[in-house]
Amino acid sequence: MRIMPILSAIIVSFSLYALVFERDALLAFAQAEPNDSQSETDEDVINAVSVVVLSSVAETVDSAVILRGRTEAARQVTVASETSGQVISEPIRKGAFVEAGDLMCQLDPGTRASQLAEANARLTEAQGGIPQAQATVAEAAAAVREAEINLNVARTLSEDGFASETRRISAEAALEAANAGLQRSTTGITSAEAGIEAAQAAVAAAEREIERLTITAPFSGLLESDTAELGTLMQPGSPCATIIQLDPIKLVGFVPEANISQVNVGSLAGARLATGQEVTGNVTFLSRSADALTRTFRVEVRVANEDLAIGDGQTAEILIQSEGRAAHLLPASSLTLDNEGNIGIRAVDADNITRFMPISVLRDTIDGMWVTGLPEQVNVIVVGQEYVIDGVPVIPTFQEAEG
Repeated sequence: MRIMPILSAIIVSFSLYALVFERDALLAFAQAEPNDSQSETDEDVINAVSVVVLSSVAETVDSAVILRGRTEAARQVTVASETSGQVISEPIRKGAFVEAGDLMCQLDPGTRASQLAEANARLTEAQGGIPQAQATVAEAAAAVREAEINLNVARTLSEDGFASETRRISAEAALEAANAGLQRSTTGITSAEAGIEAAQAAVAAAEREIERLTITAPFSGLLESDTAELGTLMQPGSPCATIIQLDPIKLVGFVPEANISQVNVGSLAGARLATGQEVTGNVTFLSRSADALTRTFRVEVRVANEDLAIGDGQTAEILIQSEGRAAHLLPASSLTLDNEGNIGIRAVDADNITRFMPISVLRDTIDGMWVTGLPEQVNVIVVGQEYVIDGVPVIPTFQEAEG
């Protein structure tokens, strides 16, 4: 039987017992008083939590506002008839492309040509009455001048005693009658001019009525419906066809209140459609009035669509460029919440004490989360942050950032 291994085991056991359970007695025996500060330091070391820390430095990243939206035609209108009549043109089928001014619906003129001829005849008649009225005015003016001469002669003779007072009074009456005739003649010219204006208005109305018989495309675009069928009786307001303009096309999205300051008219924007097609354009409109229900603001992006490959109403993911911002790229697992539910991270200061820092998420990528609201350089706990609170000492192990 070997005695040495047994003795060695007994000695080691007593030594461990003395070091663990009789530490103070051993120190007193060795005449060495324990150091208070050293004890506190040792206790802190014993209570410290080991964590993994990432030393992050802020970088300037391109910021973008991401929206879910849709495509929308630049213009859409239902062209309607302004008068009544039967369609006498062949229909154009939906999907056809029409240029601005192309014929879409032609209505039967009926008796409108006769009405225009009648209006022109009345205009000619009214215009012919002007010379006659002017001649009447000239005659009345001559009569006034003659009456004035007769009145002057009668007054002179009456004053000299060569004519009676009755003659003078008769001359004055004749002058009044001549002035009244001149006034009537002048009124006749005014009436003739009014008749001309009325006749001209009737001609213009007849011509406009004839113009309304031809319904044309107000702008270039695609027909969303067939034009009115041959023989259809149209009434004022009856639709002829619906036309939409797809070049350029609009991308429409709605910006939340928190991001409205990041969007400006003229900003570069891009979008990915549900088909996978990617397009770029510029912001052309930003509403300054929020939707009453969603509290979001309408934004429009104009995109070229020369080949008309993009239709109206397609789903689009829109990215609007904004000014670059300083941000940290952190793993999503490093994010945590404080007692109030605010999202943030746990950081380690220069004394290896933990501290909660609130953050704002700028963008989520496959490489991590870009966050803002932190200092330019910060030591972020990436492993163990859920096991510590503010003011807890830690033992950090630094992790190298992935290049």
